[in-house]
Amino acid sequence: MDQSFLIMLSNLLHLQNQLDPTSSLLSDTSASAASATPSSLLTSTSAAPLLFFTIASVLSYISTTRKPQSSPSPPPSPSTTSQFSVAAFRALSTERIWAMEAPLRDAQWRSLYGLSYPVFTTVVDKLKPYIAQSNLSLPSDYAVAMVLSRLSLGLSAKTLAKRYSLEPYLVSKITNMVTRLLATKLYPEFIKIPAGRRRLQETTAAFTELTSLPNICGAIDNTHIRLHSLPSNLPNPNIYTNSHGFRSVQLQVVADHKKIFWDVCVKAPGAFDDATHFRDSLLYNRLISGDIVWEKVVNVKGHPVRPYVVGDWCYPLLSFLLTPFSWNRTGNPAQNTFDEGLMKGRKVVEEAIGLLKGRWRILQDMNVGLNHAPQTIVACCVLHNLCQIAREPEPELWKEPEEGGPVPRVLEAEKSYYYFGESLRQVLADDLYQRLSSR
Repeated sequence: MDQSFLIMLSNLLHLQNQLDPTSSLLSDTSASAASATPSSLLTSTSAAPLLFFTIASVLSYISTTRKPQSSPSPPPSPSTTSQFSVAAFRALSTERIWAMEAPLRDAQWRSLYGLSYPVFTTVVDKLKPYIAQSNLSLPSDYAVAMVLSRLSLGLSAKTLAKRYSLEPYLVSKITNMVTRLLATKLYPEFIKIPAGRRRLQETTAAFTELTSLPNICGAIDNTHIRLHSLPSNLPNPNIYTNSHGFRSVQLQVVADHKKIFWDVCVKAPGAFDDATHFRDSLLYNRLISGDIVWEKVVNVKGHPVRPYVVGDWCYPLLSFLLTPFSWNRTGNPAQNTFDEGLMKGRKVVEEAIGLLKGRWRILQDMNVGLNHAPQTIVACCVLHNLCQIAREPEPELWKEPEEGGPVPRVLEAEKSYYYFGESLRQVLADDLYQRLSSR
C-alpha cells in the first residue's frame, strides 16, 4: 500500500469511531482490542462497520491496481543549496572566521563578497540600523553579503536567486534597498570634496610630487557603464548608444592621489559627450557659482593659483579645470612639458576607474533596471572608496577603450573662466619648463 491509501484508511477509521463509538478500532486498551473482532463488528446495530469495510476493500483494490508513479526528481544537491544558506553564512561569519589566519580569512571573504571581512563588518554596521527599519525577513549581514556578491561577481538576479534559494523579485528588491542605502546614507561620509585644510594640503602635495605642478586637487574622467538591456518602451533608446557602439550610461568621477573618488555623477546616457555631462553635474554648477571655495593659494610668477582639477582635452578649459594644450604633443617645449605633467596627474583617475570596474564586475555589464542603474553605480563608488581607505589589495585593472573626440567649444557664460584658465595654464607651463631646465 502506498502512503495515500494509508492516510485514507486512517481517516475512515476515525469516521467509523464517530459513527459507532461502541465498536472503536482505535481503542488504546487491550480489552477493546480483543473485543473488536470481525464478527462482533458485523453483529453491531450500527451500519458504520459494514460501510467502513466495504469502502476499505474498494480502496485496497484501487491501490493495488494503480500504476506506480515515477519517482520525483531529486532535490538540488545540498552542496549547491546549503552552501549559501543563512545557516552556512552564520557558521562562517561567527564561528569559523576568527579561527582562520587573517590572510586566508580575508582572501576567502574577498572571493565571495569583493572585500575583506573587517571592511564587510564596517559596511554591515553602518547599514544595519536602516535595514532593520525595512522589516526584512533576512538577517542584515546576510542581505548585505548577498548584494555584495552580486556587485562583485556581476551576477544577475535570476542567478543569485537560484544560488540563495530565493525568488528573483526578492533578490532585486534587496539589491535595490542595499544599493540605495549605500548611495544615500554612506555617500556623504565616504565621498567628500577635499575642502578641509589638512586633506587639501595632503592632496595637493602628493600631486605636486607626482606631476611637479602646484595645487592640483583632483583628476576628472568619464567612463561608460555598459547596459545589459533597456526597457522596450523607451521613447528614444538611441541616446544610450555611445561612440563605441554599445549602450551605456555615463559615470563621471573626480579622484585624488590615493585613487579615492571625491565626486561622483551619473546623469548622462551614452551618446552624450564628456563636456555635456560635466556641465550638467552638480560639481560644475557649484564651481561656476563659487559655492566651493578652496582657501589654499600659491603664487606662481606673480599669479595667484587656487586648487584646480586636471582633465583631458574632452573637457572645457576653465580656471578650475585645466586641460592639455594638445593631444599629440604639437605645442612648444614648455607646453609639451606641461602636458606630460598633467597627464601623469590624470593617470590616477584612469587607474581608479580601472580598479572600480575590476572590483565590482557588475559595472562591466549592468544587469539591473535602468531606473536603478545610477544608484547601483554610485553604491559601487562608495564601496570602492571604502576599499581604498582600508588599503585593500588592488585587483587587476579593467582596461577602458581609448577615448577621443573634438575639443569642446566654450560657452558664452564660461568665457571669463576660459580666458583665466588659458592664462593660468601658460604661466604654469613656463614655470615648470624653467624649473626642470635649470636642474
